[in-house]
Amino acid sequence: MGLISGVLAMLFGGGRNVVRETAEVFRENADANAKRGVTIQSQAMTQFGAEFQVPRKGGFDRFMDGLNRLPRPALALGTLGLFVAAMVDPLWFAARMQGIALVPEPLWWLLGVVVSFYFGARHQAKMQDLQRDITTTMLHVPTVMANIEALRQMRSDSPGAADTGSDAQLAMDVTHPDANPALEDWRRLRQA
Repeated sequence: MGLISGVLAMLFGGGRNVVRETAEVFRENADANAKRGVTIQSQAMTQFGAEFQVPRKGGFDRFMDGLNRLPRPALALGTLGLFVAAMVDPLWFAARMQGIALVPEPLWWLLGVVVSFYFGARHQAKMQDLQRDITTTMLHVPTVMANIEALRQMRSDSPGAADTGSDAQLAMDVTHPDANPALEDWRRLRQA
């Protein structure tokens, strides 16, 4: 009995719990973690609230607040504008994208660093992938422009849209209309 009580006293006696202390080496104490989380969150909220207790007196402060809110919506609306521009005037858009294709790579890197610093959690690899994607897209521009030109020629209001070209069978089909029994009946009724 003395040995067992000595081992138990060593493990749990003197205000200590060796089993718990050993387990906390491998797994975080959930109760202590929750207490730390509450402390951190309350400190963050206190700091956040203190930022808004500073009186904004001048127009400069209001201007800077507005300026800080501008880049994200401007980038989002600008990107949507590029999609609209690509559909409305493909030639204008293609010319602008050709200009972007001429931007040297170090300048893309610099833009990537600035955007990464401003927005955070952006990586240089993303910008390089974007540049590669833009280059790949630009390779498709001649095909897209040829397709658009072909579509323009197919419009019913373009000159020569009804031209049969060198297709003799099509020319004969166009000049000799099909029989229309309803039209023949109508003509007979009008003559009677």
